[in-house]
Amino acid sequence: MLTAPFADSNSSTMNVSFAHLHFAGGYLPSDSKDWRTIVPALLVAVCLVGFVGNLCVIGILLHGAWKGKSSMIHSLILNLSLADLSLLLFAAPARAIAYSKGVWDLGWFVCKSSDWFIHACMAAKSLTIIVVAKVCFMYASNPAKTVSIHNCTIWSILAAIWAVASLLPLPEWFFSTTRHHAGVDMCIMEVPAVAEEFMSMFGKLYPLLVFFLPLLVASFYFWKAYGRCQKRGTKTHNLRNQIRSKQLTVMLLSIAVTSTILWLPEWIAWLWVWHMKAGGPTPPQGFIALSQVLMFSISSANPLIFLVVSEEFKEGLKGLWKWISLSKKVPTASEPQETPAGNSEVLPDNAPSPESPISIPENEKPGSLLSSKEKTEKAAMPVLPDVEQFWHERDMAPTAQDNDPIPWEHEDQETGHCDK
Repeated sequence: MLTAPFADSNSSTMNVSFAHLHFAGGYLPSDSKDWRTIVPALLVAVCLVGFVGNLCVIGILLHGAWKGKSSMIHSLILNLSLADLSLLLFAAPARAIAYSKGVWDLGWFVCKSSDWFIHACMAAKSLTIIVVAKVCFMYASNPAKTVSIHNCTIWSILAAIWAVASLLPLPEWFFSTTRHHAGVDMCIMEVPAVAEEFMSMFGKLYPLLVFFLPLLVASFYFWKAYGRCQKRGTKTHNLRNQIRSKQLTVMLLSIAVTSTILWLPEWIAWLWVWHMKAGGPTPPQGFIALSQVLMFSISSANPLIFLVVSEEFKEGLKGLWKWISLSKKVPTASEPQETPAGNSEVLPDNAPSPESPISIPENEKPGSLLSSKEKTEKAAMPVLPDVEQFWHERDMAPTAQDNDPIPWEHEDQETGHCDK
């Protein structure tokens, strides 16, 4: 973001020389070693936490999509996480380097694109929250009904979000440049006289379009969604969907509220810079630096909220970890394949059970192994003693009676003899 005109308190020459400059790209000329150390250290910590958290969220969502569990809400959350990851990978490190240097040495392209890239990602997140709030309200209105949206519609919405978010901060790209001033290289916002009125209007309209208006619209939808969840209570027949709807609303509302609180100091600094009177007080350097750190910390707070508040993300994280652990244990072709316990659905239909002996197909085994197979089958099927004795006596008995064509007459004679 465009930083405030800064005047170092230790030098009256810098007060006069830098009072009319708008610094860009996170560059602030300062002789304070404390700020040059504290701010980059905070940004590095934010990057590490946010990088791990967003990777977990993205992995959970992609794993769920691979299993066929994708939805519009998941696509929008994935868009938020990708924007956060982009900020932490490209924007935050450049800003940390800019704060740690006394001069600008990151080049013309980074100076020109740094603020534009940050605001494009932040605007995309802000517009995504509006769509998230709308879909959340649709789901809360009827939790039993699935909000079905075609994939083409989802991709169209995401493309429109990024197109608008990329166009809104373009004036920062046009007027940011590097200049050699007061003996040092600087990254500044240089506005020609012919564009001063346009940039003055831009300084007023941009926060309205990117921050205040999206916040108002999202708050309206979240308020209505939360009201629907409260009115239904526990009298609905589909209690499970109702509880899930309430948890989803609370989670997304927490994301919106956290982003608003952490982003607000940055917009206060923005409005202070653009509407500062000539000779008026300038924003303190500490306030400017910490507002930037808070803005980047949104990218670390969002994944933590997803993983802590949402039971679905907790279960997804467990499933992802289990899948990664099992994929590391996949046996090679030379090793015997074993199936882990509790995962019977991955067994093929013709796979032998762990308890049964492993047989060799008929077309692969030699004839010398047939007898061993028969012995194995007999050993695998034990015969009860009583049954074995019965069949032995039957085999040893004469078979005359079995060949008698009129066995019922002999049966009557034998009965008569017994009666006598």
